[in-house]
Amino acid sequence: MHVRRKKTTKDEIQQWLAAHLDAILLYGTFGLLMFGPIALGEVQPWSVFFLETGSVVLMLLWLRKQWVAGEFTIAGNPLFLPMGVFGGLILLQIVFAGHGFRLLHIDIGGSAYRHDTISGALQYCAYGMLCFLAGQTLLRASQARQIAVILAIYGSAIAGFALLQGISANGKLYWVVSLSHGGAIYGPYVNHNHYAGLMELLVPIPLVLSLTRLAGEKERIAAGVAAAIMVVTIFLSGSRGGMIAIFVELIIFAVILLRQRVEIVRQKKGMRLAVSLAAFVVVLVSLLTWLGGKDLTTRVSSISTETRTELSGGMRLSIDRDTFRMVRNKPLLGWGLGAFPTVYPHFRTFYTNFFVNAAHNDYLQLLSEMGLLGFGTMVWFLVVLYRHALRKIGNWMSEVSGAVTLACTLGFTGILVHSLLDFNLQIPANAALFYVLCTIAAAPPLLQRARRRRPASTAEEERLPASEVV
Repeated sequence: MHVRRKKTTKDEIQQWLAAHLDAILLYGTFGLLMFGPIALGEVQPWSVFFLETGSVVLMLLWLRKQWVAGEFTIAGNPLFLPMGVFGGLILLQIVFAGHGFRLLHIDIGGSAYRHDTISGALQYCAYGMLCFLAGQTLLRASQARQIAVILAIYGSAIAGFALLQGISANGKLYWVVSLSHGGAIYGPYVNHNHYAGLMELLVPIPLVLSLTRLAGEKERIAAGVAAAIMVVTIFLSGSRGGMIAIFVELIIFAVILLRQRVEIVRQKKGMRLAVSLAAFVVVLVSLLTWLGGKDLTTRVSSISTETRTELSGGMRLSIDRDTFRMVRNKPLLGWGLGAFPTVYPHFRTFYTNFFVNAAHNDYLQLLSEMGLLGFGTMVWFLVVLYRHALRKIGNWMSEVSGAVTLACTLGFTGILVHSLLDFNLQIPANAALFYVLCTIAAAPPLLQRARRRRPASTAEEERLPASEVV
């Protein structure tokens, strides 16, 4: 007996390929983002090359998908315009590098060091491509739910590794990688502040998930425990900026909960929510007491004293003053993206054996490198971001789009607070994740599969008293 095979048409092949390319692009984009922290924050040349090359490959696959589909469609995002303008300013710096000119006694020349700016531009191109790909592939609520679960598991795994390395530390990353220039190791990062920055971005994902109605009871409990462990590692890392940032995130989250108290009471969910919050706080305090102990208490109690010492004595405040001098010399277009480490020694007013590779304040560094035009573009970016994000978080407890937006908003807000004290956005792994979360938060609402409804008569009969049923 011969079975005749169904002939595969060209359209079926294209549909199969398009479906698989969607999955490859979606999980490839977030897989590349998750690779960054594991690769020591992608601060080494090989890992930066991997980030840039991986972004280009994924972008070429997206173009291939458009070609296979026979149409060129782009999902819009309000952040693409300020991002494009920022890219145009970087291009001007590169074009006019070494050809400075003055207008009304103001130096508006290009980059002081073309090579540094080109290197920085390539990184920002990689961030832009990842943001674009996330905006084109993460379109449905079911996809967002899967990615949220993956990132929650990933974040808790990184936190677990950090705890394990903390109790068995030998001064090396992954117990084998020696540091040539020193550092404050925590987790896979050379600098504990940058580990805290990663957790600030990831903690809101399981935290929001644990208080929504979008998962089962066991899943919510697991998400709450994961969030508590991740918060604990921020404190154990010893990052004061990280502690401040996570407190800000939790306070904002609490304010959002209080503003929704009327709806929560109306839906008779207040008791369950209160119990969930109390359980989260109990788990958090228990873990802090058990894992942190006396060392954590000493570290927290020294925050105000050490901060005053740093600001009065010396180095960070001196760097800030020197950076403002850089800005006064080239206020409009700045010294060039990525040029701060090279230019800063000419303006340094104190002696040190250390190489100052960043301003320890992302806002000041942006102002010095990109000038008032670049800084203004950043302000535009943030205004557009918050305006669109805040519109979608109203029903976060029951809608995937609102929950995802709230988690992203809390995450990038924490980094923005931490950026006043550190330079997380100069670390490629953290910067790439930050910009992608911003893109997701500002994107149009996610598509959600329509729920099947029972016949109206049946549903009404269930809600009406027996005496009113016709």
